[in-house]
Amino acid sequence: MIELSSNFMYASFFLYFAATVLFAVSVTGKKFKNKQGLEKNKAGLLGYISSIAAFLAMMTYFTTRWIGVGYAPVSNMFEYTTALGIAINLGFIIIYAIYRNNYLGLFTMPIVMLIVAYASMFPGEVQPLIPALQSHWLTIHVITTVIGQGILAIGFVSGLIYLVKVIDFNKATKKVKGLEFIMYTLLCTLAYVILGFSFGAADYQATFEFVNEQGNEAEINYVFPPIIGPNEGELISEQGINPFIEVPAYIESADLNTVLWSVLGGLVLYLLLRLSLRKPIGGAIQPLLKSVNPQTVDEISYRAIAIGLPIFALGGLIFAMIWAQIAWTRFWGWDPKEVWALITFLFYVVYLHLRLSKGWHGEKSAWLCVIGFALIMFNLIFVNLVIAGLHSYA
Repeated sequence: MIELSSNFMYASFFLYFAATVLFAVSVTGKKFKNKQGLEKNKAGLLGYISSIAAFLAMMTYFTTRWIGVGYAPVSNMFEYTTALGIAINLGFIIIYAIYRNNYLGLFTMPIVMLIVAYASMFPGEVQPLIPALQSHWLTIHVITTVIGQGILAIGFVSGLIYLVKVIDFNKATKKVKGLEFIMYTLLCTLAYVILGFSFGAADYQATFEFVNEQGNEAEINYVFPPIIGPNEGELISEQGINPFIEVPAYIESADLNTVLWSVLGGLVLYLLLRLSLRKPIGGAIQPLLKSVNPQTVDEISYRAIAIGLPIFALGGLIFAMIWAQIAWTRFWGWDPKEVWALITFLFYVVYLHLRLSKGWHGEKSAWLCVIGFALIMFNLIFVNLVIAGLHSYA
């Protein structure tokens, strides 16, 4: 059953790629008119159908893995990140049905594809749930949270489209630098996938013995060459080199090392693209968006956040606090994961307040949409992987 679920996930990846190509054709290719004289875009429709097919394939993966492991497959980074990709696709399917915006598909499908590829870098082996996760609240809390984040991600995509459309890339302004930084972070994710496949194909693995935060000897495995090393670490495997920097025991050194490799790899990819394009990446994409209606994508971003925020609050805060009371006998404990979930919620509340009460539409609103999703990804990647806490098992 687990192997079957993996096959459906691989199939969905190719369907996402097909949807990306079809939406690209819908934006750059020719259109036709039907018998009633109404303009339609066949490629866009086929792209939407492909995205639905990809969603169904991913849901089959999710269902078959659930049956195979016996619990909702959202208990670790591989499962949760994959579920986030499914949720973003679901949000896209809902929003596209309302607005029929092919540009939204052109930007969303590659991001979903990137997230699914990112998820595949984490160990996918089935492991027994630790006692803290053996609860039906795992299903209720995590699935509700990830659906909310998936819909909020559509707000990010719409905001990104808006910014690429309206910003003047002929001047080296703070806006251009900010948008280029967003492009760079996406390239960091791509670099992580490329490096992960490369070192995985080479079967690289280095093992260190070190003293953990409790003062006990422990072992830690590295799948990337160690730039960052564990506290008082000693290489005990045949592969590997000694690290350049050691970090305190409370920091997950192997995961921080992976993040550092991704940052450096993303920098290389970004510089190569800048040299080949001879202009900002956003400036190279901008001509594709000449037919975009800024007011439409601005409205899409607002609608996505207005729908996604209550769902995220329900799963990420309310259900989380109920489960925390059951598992740890307290509703709130200032765990890093809890703190960043609250920060994310409050940020989006401020977004809605500024938009509805202060008239922050257009470019200001788009920047907030992008920053909000950056908080979600920081919580998912950096807080989960680097900062030790009660949620470190993820």
